[in-house]
Amino acid sequence: MNVLLHICCAPCANQPIRLLREEGNAVTGFWFNPNIHPYTEYQARKRTLEEYAREIQMKLVIGGTYDLRSFITNVADNIDGRCAYCYRVRMEETARYAAEHGYEAFTTSLLISPYQRHEAIRAAAQAMGEKYGVRFLYRDFRPLFQAGQNFARAHGFYMQKYCGCIFSEEDRYMAAKRKKKERQQAAG
Repeated sequence: MNVLLHICCAPCANQPIRLLREEGNAVTGFWFNPNIHPYTEYQARKRTLEEYAREIQMKLVIGGTYDLRSFITNVADNIDGRCAYCYRVRMEETARYAAEHGYEAFTTSLLISPYQRHEAIRAAAQAMGEKYGVRFLYRDFRPLFQAGQNFARAHGFYMQKYCGCIFSEEDRYMAAKRKKKERQQAAG
């Protein structure tokens, strides 16, 4: 089957690519991540994926551009609900591209992360597949997460520290700050 794989980053994509290929699928990578901030983070993730795609001889389509203003505009009224928008916009663009370019199915590397809202991703992808008339190929890649992380480290991939958006970066810093305060209080 000819599958378009939405890719959030190379560390999350390496095992889904391997598995899909082992199943006999022809896999094309699709980079569309207008949520990633700052620009240097966007570029680091994209560059790592481009290098990996060349290494494994996988066709890679770069969709969209760095688009912080559009992302912020669309989540500003509901920052806590930003993930639903983020999943929807990425799955919509992937499904649209897959339908317009003759792919039999699409899926996403987001489904490998134990930190993502798996069922929300699945629901958004299924809805967009129905909207554009292209099959969403569901796979629970989460059992492959640690192997993907190990592969990424062994291959010297750039490894991000947060989901991608400015608000997830804020969450990461605030959690670290809370943990530090708790350790200090416990130490007395």
